[in-house]
Amino acid sequence: MIKSIDRALTIIKLVSSRKDGFGVTELANKIDLNKSSVFRILATLMKHGFIEQDLETKKYRLGYQYLELSAKLLDSIDIRKEAMPFLRQLEEKTNEVIHLVIYSQKEAVYIEKLEGNETLRMHSQVGKRVPMHCTSAGKTILAYLPKEEVLNIIEQMGLPKHTENTITNKEDLFKNLAEIKNKGYGIEKEENEIGIKCVAAPIFNHSGEVVAAISISGPSMRMSDAIINTLKDELIAVCRKVSERLGYKKAD
Repeated sequence: MIKSIDRALTIIKLVSSRKDGFGVTELANKIDLNKSSVFRILATLMKHGFIEQDLETKKYRLGYQYLELSAKLLDSIDIRKEAMPFLRQLEEKTNEVIHLVIYSQKEAVYIEKLEGNETLRMHSQVGKRVPMHCTSAGKTILAYLPKEEVLNIIEQMGLPKHTENTITNKEDLFKNLAEIKNKGYGIEKEENEIGIKCVAAPIFNHSGEVVAAISISGPSMRMSDAIINTLKDELIAVCRKVSERLGYKKAD
């Protein structure tokens, strides 16, 4: 390693750990380096906007350069790219169809689909839009949207019946959404396609907003309640990892 860079990064990490910052002497003691060397590193970091000094306390804290960099990083994040390794992981473990679904213009949109190794005929395909109220991914996203937005979706899109199991009543839908939010995952049992069951979990961004969901789909005869109960833990764990890649941090 390059010692000067290592020391600079160590100082940045230390400064970021305390809201009111650190003084030169404190930092020197923390990293076992003389004060003049610490001061020179701080001066360099200040010049580039990574560190700033409080004029009253004389302590050093993080500079606003990090906000600009973090904004650029978040803008550059491709959810499909970030999720792909985890989607493949799910496909290998389950052998079932894996979908990555986003919310767009009051509908659920498939942006990735892995076919698995088991035979399954589904109408889903990348780019296809489907209603929110009758798919596991759609309902899971709905569960974490503001109630006013869900009501607006229902008002504009309705609750069309796709099968005998489709939820077409607003009160029943909200009851189902409350269950999904409480459990952390959603299940769809032949609500969109006869013979197909799915389980989905949400993905959150750096602001804690739901932005997508990952679902596992399979034939009803194979996707028993026991199997779904087994799959949901792995699914939730994967969605948590993808959320973390998007900058999400769960509140304590």
